[in-house]
Amino acid sequence: MLFLHRTDAGERLAEALGHLRGADPVVLGLPRGGVPVAFRVARALGAPLDVIVVRKLGVPYHRELGFGAIGEGGVRVVNEDIVRSSRVRPQDLAAVEHAEEAELARQARRFRGERPRVALAGRTVIVVDDGIATGSTAAAACEVVRAQGAARVVLAVPVAPPDAVARLRTAADEVVCLSAPHAFRAVGEWYEDFSQTPDEEVVALLARASAPPGPGPGADVRATAVEVDAGGLALAGDLALPEGAGAVVVFAHGSGSSRRSPRNRAVAAELNRAGLGTLLFDLLTPAEEADRANVFAIEPLAGRLAEATRWLRRRVPLPIGYFGASTGAAAALWAAAEAAEAPDGDADTGIGAVVSRGGRPDLAGPRLAAVRAPTLLVVGSRDTTVLDLNRGAQRALRCENRLEIVPGATHLFEEPGALDEVAALARDWFARHLVR
Repeated sequence: MLFLHRTDAGERLAEALGHLRGADPVVLGLPRGGVPVAFRVARALGAPLDVIVVRKLGVPYHRELGFGAIGEGGVRVVNEDIVRSSRVRPQDLAAVEHAEEAELARQARRFRGERPRVALAGRTVIVVDDGIATGSTAAAACEVVRAQGAARVVLAVPVAPPDAVARLRTAADEVVCLSAPHAFRAVGEWYEDFSQTPDEEVVALLARASAPPGPGPGADVRATAVEVDAGGLALAGDLALPEGAGAVVVFAHGSGSSRRSPRNRAVAAELNRAGLGTLLFDLLTPAEEADRANVFAIEPLAGRLAEATRWLRRRVPLPIGYFGASTGAAAALWAAAEAAEAPDGDADTGIGAVVSRGGRPDLAGPRLAAVRAPTLLVVGSRDTTVLDLNRGAQRALRCENRLEIVPGATHLFEEPGALDEVAALARDWFARHLVR
């Protein structure tokens, strides 16, 4: 099993942890890489999220041999057998502990700020990391969590070696591991993107998780799995309709992505909170995705998007807009142009608005002039090649349009706050042009 990135791993892990939703759990992420995974798990389970800061205590002159661990709240877990067998002077062990206590306090302040720790006493606690190599840190975290009063400890990871999983079953009440490959050498081998998680991302995710849910009819909406009929072809989708929704936005994903795209899902969640419905579906079947050429076949993709739109319109009598990413933006603009030129094209059957995120609208070149839907192009300032392509496409558009440049953002909008800005821009554009 290969994960696209930590967000993808978190969404898949959340599905495997669905049986704990009714247990009123607390989700704890191991910093740094475990927090983006834990964030998605907590969101899916509707659970509070916190960081679990643990410092292993290593025997002096043999630091890889741990004689215990410490956690916040003065929690101290010590293996007395190792202490005795190490024959290290008590004052040397105390010096190690003192140094680790200082680092633990520094990390806790850095990640959590002034917010208090989430209380664990009597709760089911899910400890999450982005993967396990030896399992020593995960085991220490489970021991600390139990010492902090957790009634039940669940360790959840996307990937780990089989022997580590077996050992950790003695440290946790339950271990959930999506993949335990025998040919395991390093966690990063099982991710397409395993870039380092900066402190700033951990801080931002914890702050987002602790913020109260925003007001609006879609604050608590959940998506329903649907089967989209795209001209006789059944495609998997997720349809979310907040109560009193004023419109629905159909997502057209880009190359190498699917309805599970974490970035599109993050934007969809913001639209839902604003009272807009969303449909995310797979434009390509798994077999079609294997052929890279299919993701650049814009006209066929646009036709499939149009068929899916007709399927949706038969079920949901609301204005419809498109949100396209990468090559999906070209398909969205092509389909919007054809809807505008259809004999029955009007405000009820056409496309009300289009938003492109890091898109390739240039690939819809011959159809851009026919687009009538108000179109917003969003590009990162550091995505220079795509920015130039969007400027050229904007000159070809004859509809109301705007190009928004997100400062400091690259193609995937991975920088702290960048994707939030995309979601806010899309929300405001659709609210202005799509909702009546």
